[in-house]
Amino acid sequence: MMRSGNPALKTDVFTQSRALASGQTMTIQGTVNKTLVLLLLTMITASWSWSNPVAATPFMIPAAILGFLIALVTIFKKQWSGITAPAYALVEGVFLGAISAYFEQAYRGIVSQAIGLTFGVLFCLLLAYKSKLIKVTENFRLGVVAATGGIALFYLASLALGFFGIQIPLIHQSGPLGIGFSLFVVVIASLNLVLDFDFIEKGSEQGAAKYMEWYGAFGLMVTLIWLYLEMLRLLSKLRQR
Repeated sequence: MMRSGNPALKTDVFTQSRALASGQTMTIQGTVNKTLVLLLLTMITASWSWSNPVAATPFMIPAAILGFLIALVTIFKKQWSGITAPAYALVEGVFLGAISAYFEQAYRGIVSQAIGLTFGVLFCLLLAYKSKLIKVTENFRLGVVAATGGIALFYLASLALGFFGIQIPLIHQSGPLGIGFSLFVVVIASLNLVLDFDFIEKGSEQGAAKYMEWYGAFGLMVTLIWLYLEMLRLLSKLRQR
């Protein structure tokens, strides 16, 4: 049974789509091409909000919320991913450009560092996966999924407590514990990329429907955006010391 820590690439989505495939099926190259399209769309809107931070700031939170809603629609209506995945990329670009401008204003050069590290991790892990240096075993999957779920629950609890003015101490600060926590989250986000690679490869091998290329690209974008944001958090904590 295939499993990914990424909620967009949950268990059996590719095998469930196989019965719907007619004629063309999903390929790895097709997924790569569509991932590049989504990255380009994200860069277009991110460039606008990055260049116009004052005008983009009011749209930052609404864009994040809308992106989350579009992601949910994509997860439950995978057949629509050819439309919803590009929409997700465009909306998230507005959020990423605005929040990146905020971090750049506070810590000069941090955005280029975060982008470089994010894509550096992506290519290194892809190389390690293709060369079989990292093998996706069932225990590996379960460990990453469990850690990802724990992080998600922690963030939800932190958000809920924040509404009552309660802040979890140390974790969000720049002390050793806070940096250690951010480093742990970066590692787990990075390992999710490995699960995504494996999941998409298995999907292409099992003849998933052609639209799953868009869905697979969407899943990779979800992980990449998460990893980039966690890189920003980690680097900002290091800069504060």
